Amino acid sequence: MTWADLIALLPFIGIGFAAQLVDGALGMAFGTINSTLLVSAMGVPPAAASASVHAVETFTTAASGLSHAYHRNVDWKLFPRLAIPGVIGGVLGAYVLTHVDAAIARPFVMAYLAAIGFYLVYQALRGPIEPKRPRVVEPLGLVGGFLDAAGGGGWGAIVTSNLLVQGSQPRMTVGTASATEFFLTATVSATFIATLGWRAFTFATIGLLIGGLLAAPFGALLVKRLSARRLMGFVGSLLVATSAASLYGALA
Repeated sequence: MTWADLIALLPFIGIGFAAQLVDGALGMAFGTINSTLLVSAMGVPPAAASASVHAVETFTTAASGLSHAYHRNVDWKLFPRLAIPGVIGGVLGAYVLTHVDAAIARPFVMAYLAAIGFYLVYQALRGPIEPKRPRVVEPLGLVGGFLDAAGGGGWGAIVTSNLLVQGSQPRMTVGTASATEFFLTATVSATFIATLGWRAFTFATIGLLIGGLLAAPFGALLVKRLSARRLMGFVGSLLVATSAASLYGALA
């Protein structure tokens, strides 16, 4: 690789680093940030951006999950209750995607997530947060996995936000959702990578992968140090911003 190639790679490394830092700390938005910046700022075609992001996520979710486990941010009792139905939902979503246009349901999902975001911000501003054990987990994993595969992303936004609404401890919620996402991503991406082969790994993919892997340890460390109220406020704000932007794009 020449110096010119390395310089050209730096913007993609920066995008991957920023997206993974946010995703590792808040448990969502890796795909949203990457896709938005690649298409709008870097001029990458939407199809190529999607291929790059999905290929990279297989590796970054593994690194992020291991980092969260190292920092003890993972609830291992909650882990299989999310991972198993999430994988099943992902398989079903990938199947549906080949037969039904998932874009039809996207505006409704985005409006729902924006409402959840406002609620989380309200809870963060209201006062001390008292952790509770979430009751609705398996159906949440199933729906989250299905919508993530059928809609092209959203596991963190759907799973993390709904667990927080149920009173789950923010730090453990983000860590567990990030760790389980690897199994979902690997399952959904298997067919995609098998179909495209090494063509999925474009020049942009290399930069996103390097940046994402570099940022993975920092996101887990950040979530370990943030207070529950601040973390919930950040998650809610990000959810409102990304959902509103996606809703505007879907209706425009």
